[in-house]
Amino acid sequence: MTIKISVLVDNNTLIDSYFCGEPAVCYHIEVDGKKILFDTGYSDVFIDNANILNIDLAQITDLVLSHGHNDHTWGINHLIQYFDRRNVESQQTKKLIYHPDALQPKSYHSKVIGANTPKNVLTAYFDTIETKEAYYLSENVIFLGEIPRDNTFEGKEPVGKTIDDNNNSVDDYVLDDSALAIKTSEGLIVITGCSHSGICNIVEHAKRVTKIDKIVTVIGGFHLQKASEELLNQTSEYFKKQNLLHIHPCHCTDLAAKIHLSRHAPVQEVGTGMQLTYPA
Repeated sequence: MTIKISVLVDNNTLIDSYFCGEPAVCYHIEVDGKKILFDTGYSDVFIDNANILNIDLAQITDLVLSHGHNDHTWGINHLIQYFDRRNVESQQTKKLIYHPDALQPKSYHSKVIGANTPKNVLTAYFDTIETKEAYYLSENVIFLGEIPRDNTFEGKEPVGKTIDDNNNSVDDYVLDDSALAIKTSEGLIVITGCSHSGICNIVEHAKRVTKIDKIVTVIGGFHLQKASEELLNQTSEYFKKQNLLHIHPCHCTDLAAKIHLSRHAPVQEVGTGMQLTYPA
């Protein structure tokens, strides 16, 4: 049995691979008999790309949200419309897993950047699971829940504003930012959205939750856009110590960060339409 990860949306596209990209994230993951959609991007681009790859989104078993920003959640409305057009009997048959803060209002200056699908619509199409704790989608696939921010160099800066439990506007440290860990015979695969909680914090938490130290690969946004030299150095040093097969930094990771990381870890390219397979 193999694990198959299909990139339905990324900022980048690949040469001679004719898919549409956008600055967003969406992955389709096949593992343990599950068909998991991880984020939905910003628009309906992921649906067209899935069709080209012969992936039937009506057959997904789970939708997981990495966090509540628009480039990861605004495709949900399009997914629900897709279900509706297909007359999918969806109610309470597909799970939606996310951190409780992921659906809270979010803004950056005057711009709305939070999820825009009403909760009553989500509960009509999904069995919703809100959790800050790790949640097992299957024996080998784990939603990591809220990520502890243990190191001194990551997850320290807010991204705009959100609303707290007392209905006050507060700095948003994106505590809802999470990731997936997949256990394989060779170690862990970690799949991230934006890594607002810190890519090193995420990998360390994945190790704690699974009690597996060996990392096969990490794919997703590393939150290294215009990163400081200190952050790049600390992140590179961390991955150098992991002795992993390769890493796939993408989405919110700029060229300078990829070049810096490549000096210390085996960086591989990512683009919409790419498909990766690993032994289970």
